[in-house]
Amino acid sequence: MKLGKHIFGVSVMTGISRVFGFVRDMLVAHVFGAGRLSDIFLAAFKLPNLFRDLLGEGALSSIFIPMYTDKNKDENFAKNVFSWLMMILLGIAILFEIFMPLVVWVLAPGFADDPGKMQLTVVISRIMFWYVVFICAAAFLSAILNAFSKFLLVAFMPVLLNIMLICALLLAAWFAPETILYIMAFTVVLAGIIQFAILWSRIRRHHFGLRLIRPRWTPAIKSMFKRLGISIIGNGFYQITIIVGTLVASFQSGAVSWLYYSDRMIQLPFALIGLAVGTVLISSMSNAMAEKNMRSVYLQQNASMRESMMLIMPCVVGLFVLAEPIIQYLFEYGAWTHESTHAVALAMMIQVLVLPAMMISQIYSKTLYASQDVRTPVKTSITSLAVATLIYVAAFPLVGYLAIPIGIVVSGYLKNWLLRRACMRKNLIRTEPRTRVAILAFAALAIAMGAVLWFVPIPNIWILFVAIGGFAIVYLPIAYIIGRKI
Repeated sequence: MKLGKHIFGVSVMTGISRVFGFVRDMLVAHVFGAGRLSDIFLAAFKLPNLFRDLLGEGALSSIFIPMYTDKNKDENFAKNVFSWLMMILLGIAILFEIFMPLVVWVLAPGFADDPGKMQLTVVISRIMFWYVVFICAAAFLSAILNAFSKFLLVAFMPVLLNIMLICALLLAAWFAPETILYIMAFTVVLAGIIQFAILWSRIRRHHFGLRLIRPRWTPAIKSMFKRLGISIIGNGFYQITIIVGTLVASFQSGAVSWLYYSDRMIQLPFALIGLAVGTVLISSMSNAMAEKNMRSVYLQQNASMRESMMLIMPCVVGLFVLAEPIIQYLFEYGAWTHESTHAVALAMMIQVLVLPAMMISQIYSKTLYASQDVRTPVKTSITSLAVATLIYVAAFPLVGYLAIPIGIVVSGYLKNWLLRRACMRKNLIRTEPRTRVAILAFAALAIAMGAVLWFVPIPNIWILFVAIGGFAIVYLPIAYIIGRKI
């Protein structure tokens, strides 16, 4: 497999998706601001996104692809898994429709203090939750395509959701804000149906033979679901941490929205680099381990570390130094206030520090999943999540919503250290000395350039673009030379 080519392709498609995602977020900020209606939409949207990340694109892919590869891509195994998945998803959807008031109260108890806010969140969540059935099924189809090294169409799929939500938000001028909430909820569900239909068509066109059958309880299915249950917490560490943070932040008005926009900014470079690396690595390392070729595994790990850290270091420094002007010039329009800009920027400046840990953790966790070890990531995630929750609860009375980004950073580095220690014990990773030196050099270069950028005035969005472009033009050639020479 051409690792660099596939990572680049997935990164480009993810980048296109994120550009449309930012247009969507700018429109959400313009239409709803960062208050009551924004909190309702973002809280309701977070629930199906959590299931998509945990059951769909995260844990399911990490468990299914290594087993599917180990079974020589057996079509009968894929059909059986798909049939069980659809049955389980329908059951989950029905249960959540029934118990949604309780679910929303657990996830955002602070909404109960605002008359009508909890009730409207329940209604929007009930509509939007049907997205889970289609997007998790689409994620399974994506895993099939990824196992055959077909990454580009899968990476492009999220663009559809963003384009459709943008179209829904453009209707805001003709409808009341609460009506737009309903339109957006139905649009999310429709986007899930379309994504599923496109991927299903691609699967059938390649004659993979995937279809629904009567589910059979086999030893392989039992093993997969056992691993999947264990893996959900491990693979969904970051998403669960964000959900717990939302629960705590719901007691501060506007905080759910502030943290959402901060997280969106942090997720941009992570999606472009980290998720692209993880998506390709789980497939390539599964193949290498199935062939018992550990030398190939070590080479892939070191190459991924060097390339990803070369790209993430300037993102960390840039988002820290330019946090306030980025939020101001992207979102401070319409109902958005300068207070919200400052609140989001503070959260960003703290949360961005976790990016290097998240990036390397992707490599460690995918290595463990490729070796079909699902227990170790879970153990490390439980520990890290417990630490994050303790920080949230203890620090919230002191620093308010900023307790959440602080907890994310501390728990993120703890998780990274625990995963590395586990990989070392199992002899699953060998970090070359030159890789460590290169990473330190990338960090030093980015920090030095960031110190200069700190004193550059940013009076408008055009100067912001020039500053970001200038940073990249200077940093990337020097970092590339460092990477080649070390």
